[in-house]
Amino acid sequence: MSSHRIGLLVPSSNTTMETELPEVLRRTGALSGERFTFHSARMRMKTVEPSELAAMNVDAERATIELADAAVDVMAYACLVAVMAEGVGAHPAVEARLTATAAAAGDPVDVVSSAGALIESLHYLGVTKTAIVAPYVKQLTTLVIDYIEADGIQVHDAISLEVDDNLAVGRLDPRELPEIATRLDTRGVDAVVLSACVQMPSLAAIPHAEKALGMPVITAATATSWKVLRSMGLPAVAEGSGALLRAVA
Repeated sequence: MSSHRIGLLVPSSNTTMETELPEVLRRTGALSGERFTFHSARMRMKTVEPSELAAMNVDAERATIELADAAVDVMAYACLVAVMAEGVGAHPAVEARLTATAAAAGDPVDVVSSAGALIESLHYLGVTKTAIVAPYVKQLTTLVIDYIEADGIQVHDAISLEVDDNLAVGRLDPRELPEIATRLDTRGVDAVVLSACVQMPSLAAIPHAEKALGMPVITAATATSWKVLRSMGLPAVAEGSGALLRAVA
């Protein structure tokens, strides 16, 4: 049994990722005996709109340097749409840039991103067609759709909740998500992305949504948790957290 330090690079208005990722890893630890602590650095962002997302991406290097002082074992850039707003296929370059920044600051660790984790996890599950629920205004949801489709995964349908205030996104009721997801056209879909945003609470809704839809359900938060665990070479298994984190029989 060992202890691991998890670093989170989050928007200043984040209220969800620092609860959902630790809960997933708590569930992992209950099975494996591994222990985790969580350490955050924040970048200013209150409204989910292009200029604030761009400014946050610029500020990410400063936050990475500060978080490096905690000597974490992995860092996660936990804002999916900020990375996707950099342009189609941006996540490898963003991750490489911040990984180099952390190393230069004295903490040679992998920096992963929620954007990259979502894409990688969809491929891991063999998804070729998906449907998504996003809290964003339609313009940003379209950006997310274009990003996913550029990586070879068709987005068959999407629902935008039209919330641009990031604090308001964090106050959305996850109990409503399974019913919202049933409004998606899921014909031919392999899995549903229940929350294409780490700030929209969704973890508690995953088992109910999987039951209602009859298919795998993942979220930006569970994808990020999965990637964090894999980056450390740990089993990515967490009870009650959806198909992505389910033990293989």
